[in-house]
Amino acid sequence: MKNNDDKREQGIAEISSAGFQIDDLISRIVTVAKDMEASGFESCAHELFEVERSLISANRRLRRAAADLRE
Repeated sequence: MKNNDDKREQGIAEISSAGFQIDDLISRIVTVAKDMEASGFESCAHELFEVERSLISANRRLRRAAADLRE
């Protein structure tokens, strides 16, 4: 049983770390997207905002996975 608890805690820690990295990546992508938009590169900005939405979705799924491990 201890091994399963260790695996659970390790999984939660890894998922949490990945979530923080995705948060940072989202922030960076949004900064670039806004800069591209302001510079008139709307097509590029649109693609980057799509990436942002995908990363937000991925982060939601990570949070759900972590919540499953906590149960």
